Amino acid sequence: MPRRPVEERPGALVRIGATPAGRTLPVIVEAVEDGVSPAAWAAHDTDRARALLDQHGAVLMRGFAATAADLPRLLRPLGGDPLPYRERSTPRTSLGGGVYTSTDHPADQIIALHNENAYQSTFPALLALHCAVPAESGGGTPVADCRRVLARLDPAVVERFVRTGVCYVRNHSPGAGLSWQQTFDTEDPEEASAYCARMGIEAEWRPGGALRTRQVQPALARHPRTGEDVWFNHAAFFHPDGLDPALRAALRAHHPHDDDLPHHVTFGDGSPIPAADLAHVRAAYAAEAVVVPWRAGDFLLVDNLLAAHGREPYRGERRVAVAMAGLLDRGAVRADRPAGGPTP
Repeated sequence: MPRRPVEERPGALVRIGATPAGRTLPVIVEAVEDGVSPAAWAAHDTDRARALLDQHGAVLMRGFAATAADLPRLLRPLGGDPLPYRERSTPRTSLGGGVYTSTDHPADQIIALHNENAYQSTFPALLALHCAVPAESGGGTPVADCRRVLARLDPAVVERFVRTGVCYVRNHSPGAGLSWQQTFDTEDPEEASAYCARMGIEAEWRPGGALRTRQVQPALARHPRTGEDVWFNHAAFFHPDGLDPALRAALRAHHPHDDDLPHHVTFGDGSPIPAADLAHVRAAYAAEAVVVPWRAGDFLLVDNLLAAHGREPYRGERRVAVAMAGLLDRGAVRADRPAGGPTP
């Protein structure tokens, strides 16, 4: 990833570098001297940091003196106090203070590009990640500009998604995916039901204490500061077609019906999403993906609306932590028009 300094103002704490050739993200921000804390930069130059996020969607920070415990202090000037991880879809371990391990999926599995909690009615506006130990090999974090992903999509495909939205079906049961206790962070079924009712989630208690939920969300969002429309949903991420073939075959051996899988998606009216549409969406993500190769001590700021993120498979120990801030709701980022068109 090229690093050509393009801005260093008098008295600045950081040097703003270049983005990868032909890409919008991530922009590299390097500490000018030893001992600069990421929180100090965020507090000292908050407007500039936000402007970089608005322009690029992701900011890779290198050469700063801090650890994962500093993630909350980095986030506060930019997005407020760290958020709890609500309505979970992946296993994570709390490290305290609103900081979590990045998704605890097995190291040999790909985590496809997605926006954090895009299936929810409320979701974080900003993510901050810290790498304490990079993997021996692999383990990079792909990022993709969701404005450019949307621009790559055939307007006819976008219109189909926009017209009905996306319906997310989840089965919360032990042995396949997360239990409802893990998803909703409670042992009380009444509390889980009450949460679903507040969030407009259809909840159906199944035999044996399992819980099936359904919710419909828009396929697009509009950034509250830039006013730009972005592709913002979990359709390709949650659909079983996106799973590793061996994992998909193992799940279908036990759950032959799509509605019984841990995750499934349809159009908002319940009709199936054509495989060709899903392949088209995944191709758009792949065309825009840029892999961030972690170095020890790196921080990565991600605007959760403007940039999708994922994870490459890896070998060896890998320790990456994440915190989230800036709670948004769908009403604040509603995008009604079916955007789309040629890649800029």
